[in-house]
Amino acid sequence: MDKKRVVILGAGFAGLLLAKKLKNSAYDITLIDQYNFHQFQPLFYQVATARLEPSSISFPLRKIFQRRKNVHVRIGKIKSVDTAAQKVITEECTFPYDYLVVATGCTSNFFGNKNIEKYAFPMKSTTEAITLRNRLLLNFEDALDCSESELEGIMNIVVAGGGATGVELAGALAEMKKNVLPRDYPDMDFSKLNVYLLEGGPVTLAPMSKESQQKSQEYLEKLGVKVWTDALIQDYDGKVVSLKDGQTIRTNNLIWAAGIIGNVPDGIPKEVLVRGNRIKVDQYNRVEGTTNIFALGDIAYMETPEFPRGHAQLANVANNQAANLAKNMERMLDNRELKPFVYKSPGTMATVGKRKAVVDLSWIKFQGFFAWLVWMFLHLMLILSAKNKLIIFINWAISYFTNDTTLRLILLPTRKQIELAREHHRLDSGDAQTA
Repeated sequence: MDKKRVVILGAGFAGLLLAKKLKNSAYDITLIDQYNFHQFQPLFYQVATARLEPSSISFPLRKIFQRRKNVHVRIGKIKSVDTAAQKVITEECTFPYDYLVVATGCTSNFFGNKNIEKYAFPMKSTTEAITLRNRLLLNFEDALDCSESELEGIMNIVVAGGGATGVELAGALAEMKKNVLPRDYPDMDFSKLNVYLLEGGPVTLAPMSKESQQKSQEYLEKLGVKVWTDALIQDYDGKVVSLKDGQTIRTNNLIWAAGIIGNVPDGIPKEVLVRGNRIKVDQYNRVEGTTNIFALGDIAYMETPEFPRGHAQLANVANNQAANLAKNMERMLDNRELKPFVYKSPGTMATVGKRKAVVDLSWIKFQGFFAWLVWMFLHLMLILSAKNKLIIFINWAISYFTNDTTLRLILLPTRKQIELAREHHRLDSGDAQTA
């Protein structure tokens, strides 16, 4: 009871790293997340396209903090935060805190369109990635015995959003069409399968260099992806995508990667929320107007001379903010001066397919095979455990040499699984969509 209590909301990159940095400190840490595992978001698209199993990019939180008596993992959904009473309220319990760290990340932004939210398939969690994998695999099973009038909707796959997630997913789907599906379904004509990538702006990978934007689009088009820029989606009824310019695409499969919005818990003062539903923080990641509440990662919005519109919502930013806050919290124990967060971007990258990637570093830009190797190496190094690194490397090696994987399993929930999820308040949007 003599230890200061730190409650961390969210076990993403920032929340998990902060808890790990403080696990040997004089703080009492409570880490709360709706899942009992950490998710490696950059590889969700490989789960969705059956290249990796979800267990290879997910890490049990209790395993990470075994034998750490000052770190308590709690699973639950946040109902609200009472900043006056310094309490976090979940559906099961209430957790008092001396310091609160909000690292709840972001979710899909449907920009208020209820039809898109209802019918499109997002990919912001492992469960949503599994749902999408099931959907894609069931889609091709349906194509075997559907009528000619239904075939077009089944064989058109539309990816909305030309950022890194959309580009990587579209490239993976195109390679699946070329290398995998004709072997699995030798009696089907996959020349009728179309992968569309719709980007509302003038270019794909807008935050990257002009060279990377042009090369990424060139790679996608060579793979057969139909890239439409300046294509703003107006509506989707589950069967037809309608664009603002009047064009339509018939499809049963709209994958939504077009925007994100902050997961802000109820109770955080509305006056500190800015564009994208992010929480405005000072140079120490402290929420403006508070003394003991911090925000990290995608949810945090910090203006600096180098980043006047806030930092990019990337894993590297989240990790660096968490590392800096961990050091500052150690300083707070001794009443030492805090160090402001300073970020130097190492660069950005995206992969488009086998031997195809684009990399922008601060001092050089390059594309192609070497960029693809760099992308694979850096992502592999970010994976938490040696076991998972090995599993992913083996899967990638098999896929590289055979142009195939063996992970195309349709795993739908049983009635008992759905009932169990409801009983324990664990039914999220991805589970509900699968059900």
